[in-house]
Amino acid sequence: MRRTPSRIPPIRPVECVSVSASVPEAPKASDASKASEAKSSSRIPKVPFWAQIIVGLVLGALLGWIARSQDVSWLKETLGQVGDIFVQLLKLAVAPLVFFAILVSITNLRKVNNAARLASRTLLWFMITSLIAVAIGLAIGLITNPGSGTGLTPQDGKLPKREGSWIDFLTGIVPTDVITPFTELNVLQIVFMAAVAGIAALKLGDRAKPILALSESVLELLQKALWWVIRLAPIGTVGLIGFAIADYGWDLIGKYATFTADVYVGCAIVLFGVYPLLLATVAKVSPLQFFKGAWPAIQLAFVSRSSVGTMPVTQKVTERLGVPKEYASFAVPFGATTKMDGCAAIYPALAAIFIAQIFDVQLGIQDYLLIAFVSVVGSAATAGLTGATVMLTLTLSTLGLPLEGVGLLMAIDPIIDMMRTATNVAGQALVPVVVAAREKILDHTAYENASSSPIDDPTAGARTEDEKVLVAA
Repeated sequence: MRRTPSRIPPIRPVECVSVSASVPEAPKASDASKASEAKSSSRIPKVPFWAQIIVGLVLGALLGWIARSQDVSWLKETLGQVGDIFVQLLKLAVAPLVFFAILVSITNLRKVNNAARLASRTLLWFMITSLIAVAIGLAIGLITNPGSGTGLTPQDGKLPKREGSWIDFLTGIVPTDVITPFTELNVLQIVFMAAVAGIAALKLGDRAKPILALSESVLELLQKALWWVIRLAPIGTVGLIGFAIADYGWDLIGKYATFTADVYVGCAIVLFGVYPLLLATVAKVSPLQFFKGAWPAIQLAFVSRSSVGTMPVTQKVTERLGVPKEYASFAVPFGATTKMDGCAAIYPALAAIFIAQIFDVQLGIQDYLLIAFVSVVGSAATAGLTGATVMLTLTLSTLGLPLEGVGLLMAIDPIIDMMRTATNVAGQALVPVVVAAREKILDHTAYENASSSPIDDPTAGARTEDEKVLVAA
């Protein structure tokens, strides 16, 4: 049977159609898990850092009162150990942190126009604000007579373990070797070596780039480790406040009531009177906005009692207030070791008057001028650590007052040191803002938008685009 051939339709070419545009790509498992973790973590309420600090203060005061009133020796010893460990952890990072912070900050000035002018203006405003602070301290001391009516006698004092003198100050700038300043925590010598290394790196130019890259990495590492210590501040607060109350008691604190009030009032006048006036008249910016942006550093300084320990947070809030990073990275570390309106100006002025009245020594106008001179020139001796013993002994030795007077103030030092350090750190953030505003390099938009939100991690860099998407999700 004959078959007729069937007609096969011609085969037309088929165009390739991309389906990638219409079919969405399935999200990667890792991205999905990260997004879910971000969502779940955002639902967990976080206790603000300032609230943690307040809880630490209240709990420390309560435990200290219990330890003293019930004579619980183990509790007192435990509080003391907790406070000492926290302070020791802060001190552990001080020497390398100061060295690399100063070195990197000096080399960062090469990125700033008119670097020499900025550095000189910064130093000038450090001196001006210190002179104002010491004048306020002297005025309050002369008005209130903090040493009269305390019931304290010269026999209550004792020689300090560490002393300061002009010979030690001048000859102690240059170290005898490169190891001892780090082991003995001589911050002034560490600053000297860091400054020399930074200037030498600038002179070497491109040949110093490997060293600068290593220094920046080490500095970030130290700041990260220090931030972990800072997060322990609420626990450290419990120990420091608790031990102070358990060891000294409210009765002893009462003997220093006038002196303590003088220090707090003097610091408050500088902090909430002088600084806002300078911001409004010299920098022509909002004082309220400054305190809003600088609050995380001020509150941390109040608790930690360490300007150097607070330095990473101080630098971040200063940058958040619109100060260029290259200039802030110089001014803040420099100020953390030399700018001490609380410890080196208000406190030694009041302490000198207090000790002179206890030892029945009359001070004249020339003595008050010497106090002002020491406060302005010798503030680097305070070293940015907890306490201001070296600065006080330097002041007393210059005036010829008995150094045993330092022992009179050691009992009350932890209480007044909190307010002193808060004033120090506020001034260390203030001066860069003032200088930047006068030199027309302040970012006013950033300043006006600065918030009081805590610096969760001052060492964290900018987020990548993927991280921003995850956070937004």
